Amino acid sequence: MTKARALVLERQHELALRDIDLPLDVGPGMVRIAIHTVGVCGSDVHYYTHGRIGPFVVNAPMVLGHEAAGTVTAVGEGVTHLSVGDRVCMEPGIPDPNSRASRLGMYNVDPAVQFWATPPVHGVLTAEVVHPANYTFKLPDNVSFAEGAMVEPFAVGMQAAAKAKIVPGDTALVLGAGPIGTMVALAALAGGCARVIVADLAQPKLDISAQYQGVIPVNIREKNLVEEVGHLTDGWGVDVVFECSGSPQAWKTIMDLPRPGGAIVVVGLPVEPTTIDIAGLSVKELRIESVFRYAHQYDRAIALIASGKVDLKPLISETFAFEDSKAAFDRAVEARPSDVKLQIRVAG
Repeated sequence: MTKARALVLERQHELALRDIDLPLDVGPGMVRIAIHTVGVCGSDVHYYTHGRIGPFVVNAPMVLGHEAAGTVTAVGEGVTHLSVGDRVCMEPGIPDPNSRASRLGMYNVDPAVQFWATPPVHGVLTAEVVHPANYTFKLPDNVSFAEGAMVEPFAVGMQAAAKAKIVPGDTALVLGAGPIGTMVALAALAGGCARVIVADLAQPKLDISAQYQGVIPVNIREKNLVEEVGHLTDGWGVDVVFECSGSPQAWKTIMDLPRPGGAIVVVGLPVEPTTIDIAGLSVKELRIESVFRYAHQYDRAIALIASGKVDLKPLISETFAFEDSKAAFDRAVEARPSDVKLQIRVAG
């Protein structure tokens, strides 16, 4: 173990920048990475404000942060695809490679997965981390560290788009224009959707998503969403609904939104169990898919960003210095409608 300065969640509502013991020895198949940029995720903020997410409870001091990019500083035995000096981003969930879920290719749902900043696993808001090379991805020269730190949330969007089984020319609807909802919309467009309707209560968030060609913003404070979808689709409905808000209210009318034979992809997680209209589901023969993080999406996400087909830079609202990490989290707690993604620059 090595003493390292990090942003530590001591307990609910209490953050500290201080030294903490972290494992930094580089074993076989591992790389050490100097962290450059880390995104502030909603789950990080939730641990800060609530001290838990479902069964994951902060019972001991924990380093926050899991959306990260940096530079390789040391390479362990057996690593051949990465070298010292490589700019990289890291997939934060490490499964048991021999688990049944991993052998099925669904390593993201392996019950034994070790995920950064999920109790009791430390995150990466610190100077250096050690990580398996197989979950560390080289960034192309034209992809910045800031964009590299956006690959993690964009991978959620990629997973959702893959689960939707999009057909070129589809019309999709995204409920919720937060960071994940906007990432889902971009992934859906990249996956072949001709247009994506994005619905939210906050006009500033809709204005940000509306910067992208193919996005149709709908403010549901001002318009009835079911009527608007009917108008935009000649009464047929959308091919795919991505539920990204996590609001139980969304499920009250969600069956009215897809076309017959369409799909609903669940991305947002309601805090409490939610009632589903099974009859409404059945009479349209709708398909429901769910998303938990992502699997096999990092390479594809990086390729789309590098190609220029997906531009995530407009979603970065503000970048804070490492010494101002607590201010970054307090800003995130405010949940300003104009904020999409806040980042912390650890190096430089």
